[in-house]
Amino acid sequence: MKLVCLDLEGVLVPEIWIAFAEATGIPELRRTTRDEPDYNALMAFRLEILNQRQYKLHDIQRVISTMEPLDGAIEFCAAIRERTQLIILSDTFEQFAAPLMKKLSYPTLFCNTLKIADDGQITGWKLRQDNGKKHAVDAFASCNISVFAAGDSFNDLAMIQSARSGCLFRAPQAIRTANPAIPAVDGYTELRAQIDAFLAAPDF
Repeated sequence: MKLVCLDLEGVLVPEIWIAFAEATGIPELRRTTRDEPDYNALMAFRLEILNQRQYKLHDIQRVISTMEPLDGAIEFCAAIRERTQLIILSDTFEQFAAPLMKKLSYPTLFCNTLKIADDGQITGWKLRQDNGKKHAVDAFASCNISVFAAGDSFNDLAMIQSARSGCLFRAPQAIRTANPAIPAVDGYTELRAQIDAFLAAPDF
């Protein structure tokens, strides 16, 4: 059996924190896992800014409600799901993802959880597990499931390297240059071709 594992933000939907940065005029919040490989440091930085500016969960959710999948993402997901299972492995949060999953017709999502105070203040975060994307791919492999993985950020590299096949998708040049052995593509047609080749290849 084969399946496809994809990152969410930057691959199928816009970056949520960048959208919030643009909506609030806080340029510091444009920093993402494309820029910062230490996810815990990045989240601590984000929460410090939110608390300083007194932004709550509902403020972010209001921005997310206006967001749409990237052009072509809905059709791309539908085409992949006609051929095999599609799993989204993301470092986003349950409290952020629901409206975006609805717009993508509810692919399976593995992600993280925010800690929220009664007044809506974001007080922390709980990772599903450390390096969860890689561990998910390894778990599928332990079930004799071959995985194709794609993403655009530092936190996607381990899952791509652990998968049977995979590629970078619209990744920054610095990540491409540092990982020349990983194929890099920039459009859904190219990504679909990579996945089609994976699905057509023998399992073993």
